[in-house]
Amino acid sequence: MSFAWAKPYEPQTGFTKWIDEKLPLPRLVYNAVGAGYPVPRNLNYMWNFGVLAGFCLMIQIVTGVILAMHYAANTEVAFATTEHIMRNVNSGWLMRYAHANGASFFFIVIYLHIFRGLFYSSYKAPREMIWLLGVVIFLLMMATAFMGYVLPWGQMSFWGAKVITGLFGAIPLVGESLQVWLVGGFAPDNAALNRFFSLHFLLPFVIAGVVILHIWALHIPGSSNPTGIEVKQESDTVPFHPYYTAKDGFGLGIFLLAFTFMVFFLPNMLGHPDNYIEANPLSTPALIVPEWYFLPFYAILRAFTDDLTIPFTGIVLIQAKLLGVIAMFGSILLWFFLPWLDKSPVRSGHYRPMFKKFFWFGFIPCMIALFIAGGAPAEQPYVLLSQIATAYYFLHFLVILPIVSQIEVPKPLPYSITESVLGSDDAAPGKTASSGAKGADDIGSLQPAE
Repeated sequence: MSFAWAKPYEPQTGFTKWIDEKLPLPRLVYNAVGAGYPVPRNLNYMWNFGVLAGFCLMIQIVTGVILAMHYAANTEVAFATTEHIMRNVNSGWLMRYAHANGASFFFIVIYLHIFRGLFYSSYKAPREMIWLLGVVIFLLMMATAFMGYVLPWGQMSFWGAKVITGLFGAIPLVGESLQVWLVGGFAPDNAALNRFFSLHFLLPFVIAGVVILHIWALHIPGSSNPTGIEVKQESDTVPFHPYYTAKDGFGLGIFLLAFTFMVFFLPNMLGHPDNYIEANPLSTPALIVPEWYFLPFYAILRAFTDDLTIPFTGIVLIQAKLLGVIAMFGSILLWFFLPWLDKSPVRSGHYRPMFKKFFWFGFIPCMIALFIAGGAPAEQPYVLLSQIATAYYFLHFLVILPIVSQIEVPKPLPYSITESVLGSDDAAPGKTASSGAKGADDIGSLQPAE
């Protein structure tokens, strides 16, 4: 579909014409995020999180490269070099606090981005590939964050690495050999630290590559929107620039206010105090917990306390530890199947009354419970809380969502995006020119000035 305001890119100077002929990057940017890219006119601030996630990735790469210049991946000096960065390197404290808190803000943005996708069913056709690549990015982020948490070589770094790498030992037959191969020994040591540092440095660039694919996949069907209705006419869209560059810029300003406040005034609030103690394999912390963004999946891992056995025989089919590992990884991997589990013809949760109730009063409380249980000691009532929340988590995706998508009666959808915004649309069936005149005037006022 072509739009009257979407003028093709035209170089204005001899140099830009030469660049456009040899390497048309300005044309690519113009068509991707400029006045040549049509975007639904009804996007709300929940659609800011994609841009914020890209900004967070840039922060992590820049600060990470600077920190790597002063860090030594050796268990004898890793903790000391971390303190050296904080105390002696010019602005080293700022780089480290920005990197550490940047990871937390990155996950905050990504979790909100995912929840928006779940509520508005952004995984539905024709945007399945966008969703699948997003899940790949999330998995890469989790691996990168875990390895980065090990690098300071504090108490929680060492024991977190020992617990997580120990999960591979639960795999039947090859588990122990695989664990030794991954860690480079029988416990996390110099070999593991070197491997984690190398991968932690490399994976952000892999993430950046997948992000490019993610954006590329987005530009094929175009952005989704709060109604879930596809673009039908020119009045349904506005150019990305200047409308959404301004809106994203405002959101970025609010994000930076919160981020800089955290870095300068509460830099250690999201960290664990035990990680300011140098790693000691002979001293186990009272409570081993991962970073806050891993807590839901850690709760799922710990929810399985009994082996799966054949009734009345005592024969163990699957050990509890292996059940927890399968459930933890399965809780993310099942997201790959969401486009086919949810068969509702309506995308937006606003028009799905039954789905909306299960989402806000079932799934969201379930995730809150998993966050709480994951950060609590492995004792009652938190174990029971994690077991109930884990059961509901899988029921939501594997049972409730497919059934609700089949039986619920959605609310009537507006004819177009324009009608959802203005309440009238000339192109809607049964509409007269007079009834849509005001809407047409409002649409014209949104077009860029000539």
